[in-house]
Amino acid sequence: MMAKFVCLKDYEIEAEKICDRHSWNYYSSGADEEITLKENELAYKRLKLRPSFLRDVSNVDVSTNILGQSVDSPICIAPTAQHGLVNQDGEVATAKAAAKMGTIFTMSTFSTRSIGEVNEEVPNGIKWLQCYILIARDIVKRMLERAVAADFKAIVLTVDAPLTGKRRAGHPLILPTDQKYGNIDDEMSKSLANRGIIIPGGALDASLTWKDIAWLKEVANLPVIVKGILTAEDAELAIEHGASAIIVSNHGGRQLDTSPVTIEVLPEIVTAVRGRVEVYVDGGIRTGTDVLKALALGAKAVLIGRPVLWGLACNGENGVQNVLEILKSELKTAMALSGCRCISDIKRSLVVKEDYYFSKL
Repeated sequence: MMAKFVCLKDYEIEAEKICDRHSWNYYSSGADEEITLKENELAYKRLKLRPSFLRDVSNVDVSTNILGQSVDSPICIAPTAQHGLVNQDGEVATAKAAAKMGTIFTMSTFSTRSIGEVNEEVPNGIKWLQCYILIARDIVKRMLERAVAADFKAIVLTVDAPLTGKRRAGHPLILPTDQKYGNIDDEMSKSLANRGIIIPGGALDASLTWKDIAWLKEVANLPVIVKGILTAEDAELAIEHGASAIIVSNHGGRQLDTSPVTIEVLPEIVTAVRGRVEVYVDGGIRTGTDVLKALALGAKAVLIGRPVLWGLACNGENGVQNVLEILKSELKTAMALSGCRCISDIKRSLVVKEDYYFSKL
């Protein structure tokens, strides 16, 4: 089966056949009319590449550094919840694939495997923890302490979900009885239930403010990456309040429909940041040329979410690894055909809007 998979679309088609309908609808759906969900991908197609030639691209190097960590490519794994729904090994398989590919795995607060399990199976991988700040702050604190003990390298604070957006799936996904939230043990679950808190959606703290970045840093003493930035103003506030990096993200089009698509807003954020912190981007990335365009527009790295779940559903750890391999190979090819031998060769002038050439007529 693997031999026929030559692009991420192949994985998407196969994963839809494999996943149960309820899980597939949950993962694939977006908010309201799904305009932002669709535009996340389409916006990349509206950008064109201006390649340069005769640059000796016999050896193309896609390695880079992210928050001081050496990685084999700028393609990282975004946080997505409940990997156990598509493969019994869940986040352990995903983290193993990331480690084999020399890149970063971001674990969701609502993972189906625990921080300890992932660290035991993948002790040497580069791991970040995505954090929702819950109404029950004591539970968040314990989760952060476990991440620190497991040598996670950063905390990714998702800021665009004070509550769950209305999604086309129609209702939240309820974990089957043989699954559980790995980072919320029985004692934590009982504590939440006693307080009338239903996870995941009902547990989110809508009173979250910029000042909570300081609380996270105090508890974990790790870099805090702010995920969900879509304006220059919020980028400035994130830096002002101590963010170590920014992820330009609209939650995969799952929160506020008609919010800006990430690749279009990326240049505004990069300009506002002025190199003070690293900027990453997620949403709609499906090919190596998409990755190249994001890097050209100022992203230090990209993160992929849904394609990881497709790979996991199709072939577990090997499927995730193959998804990452396909994107990495496509990026190397796109760089070579554009005249870029390494990441630092990728310049803003490589990308133009689709009307660029018509404006010259």
